[in-house]
Amino acid sequence: MLIKTHGIVFNYLKYRETSIIARVYTERRGVQSYLVNGVRKAKPPGRIALFQPLTLLELVAYVPRQGSDLTRLSEFRCAEPFRSLPYDVRKSSVALFLSEVLSKAVREEEENLPLFRFLHDSILAFDEQEVGMENFALLFLLHLAGYLGFGITSGAELTDQLMMAGPAGGSGYSSGPQQLRLREFDQYFDQLLHAPATSTIPSGQVRRELLAVLLRYYQLHLEGFGDIKSLDVLSEVLAG
Repeated sequence: MLIKTHGIVFNYLKYRETSIIARVYTERRGVQSYLVNGVRKAKPPGRIALFQPLTLLELVAYVPRQGSDLTRLSEFRCAEPFRSLPYDVRKSSVALFLSEVLSKAVREEEENLPLFRFLHDSILAFDEQEVGMENFALLFLLHLAGYLGFGITSGAELTDQLMMAGPAGGSGYSSGPQQLRLREFDQYFDQLLHAPATSTIPSGQVRRELLAVLLRYYQLHLEGFGDIKSLDVLSEVLAG
């Protein structure tokens, strides 16, 4: 059985000499893993580019058999070509970071149209964005949390949860100085939540700390979320 659907690429693994296993969030079936044959061949060129992080695809896919979590693609093509995302090193590093977050945070293998539309529309908006892109990852994570069931309405709500979790929750904010520093971030999260267009993050270092706090928050709510290795590659974006 074949289905037609749209998809958002999270990542892929090399498989054998010329193939990959792609992890894709689909409009109709949630997270799916697809074996894609021959895309790493020299000819025809460029097909592997369709599986870079956050690429938007149109797919014709086989429905996996009962008890299987891997299937194949019959057809695939770019649904909406990007204008800037693959060609701007700042944007592509953000895309790499967010694709790693999504691959760990979004796990459901069923249709969730509100979440799919949020991801789709956010990615296209980021591709078109020319100013303020340094805060995009922060805004994205704050709003994604709402679609995953642990959204917040204020910075204090976020920091309260981290401090209440204590060392056993892995928050790392157990001492007085750590908690005081955490409280300093409340105002920045409030700005991002309620006035993103005028939010003022004073430096790249603070922006990086805010991202680290948000990742701790995700770890608190998502079992097995773990560390995000690609956070380091954002240094160029966060430096502004």
